[in-house]
Formats: sequence, structure tokens, C-alpha cells
Amino acid sequence: MHEYTSTARVWGLSCPGFPEEVSRARRWTRDILRGSPLAEDAELIVSELSANAILHTASGREYGSFHLAVAVSAQVVAVSVTDDGGTATTPKIEHQDQDAEHGRGLGMVSAIAHRVVVHDSDQGHTVTAELYADPRLGGHPC
Repeated sequence: MHEYTSTARVWGLSCPGFPEEVSRARRWTRDILRGSPLAEDAELIVSELSANAILHTASGREYGSFHLAVAVSAQVVAVSVTDDGGTATTPKIEHQDQDAEHGRGLGMVSAIAHRVVVHDSDQGHTVTAELYADPRLGGHPC
């Protein structure tokens, strides 16, 4: 296979915006990545991003939902959570004091992932975290 091409497999899951759906999203991710050395990190990232969607956006309101995608190739595992929007602010990575009770989720995700991208649209926000099989491919933010 050419070094710049890969075959990626992509899975998607839509969840109602209930707190118990965070554990469902985590289990689903664990099942997809069973046997991968990146599974635990991806599971933790999915948990944080899903909880953020429910707590901080319209996804947690009545009839709200969040959408999860997991893309897997030989080089990268990418997990994306898309929320229903409804907030005037974009999710942003903040490095809070470790004793802070809130605001540490995306900072933790950025510490685990090799790359984090936030994309806004009229329908909501998508946060994608990428984990590289070989960290030298993308570098890790220090």
C-alpha cells in the first residue's frame, strides 16, 4: 500500500442526550476498538466529549442528541462528537487548575490526543480527537 493512502473504516452512532448515553457511547467505542492499544484513550475521549455535549449544549435538552463517529485506519483512530449547538460559544481548550471542578474536559482530551480539532456549523459543534498509532506522525502538543 502506498504510504499516503490507507483504508479507513468509519462507524457512526446517534444517541439521545441523556446522561446514561455517555456510558453507551463508551461501550460502543470499546467494542469497535477491541484489541487496539489506543482503545482506552479513545474511550476516555469519547466519554469526555459526549458528556460535554450533554452538559453544555442543546444536546442535553429535551429531544436533544449527540452523534459519534469513529474512524480507524492503520495509522489513526479519530473520534468525533457532534452536538446540537444552541450555545453562543465554541468549545475551546482551556488548561484549568487541576483542582477545578469544571472546564477541564477539553484540556484533558488535548493532553491525551495527538491532535484536537473543533469545527462549528449552523447545526452544532464537532470536536474531533485524533490518536496516532505512531506519535511521530503528527507530534504531540507539549
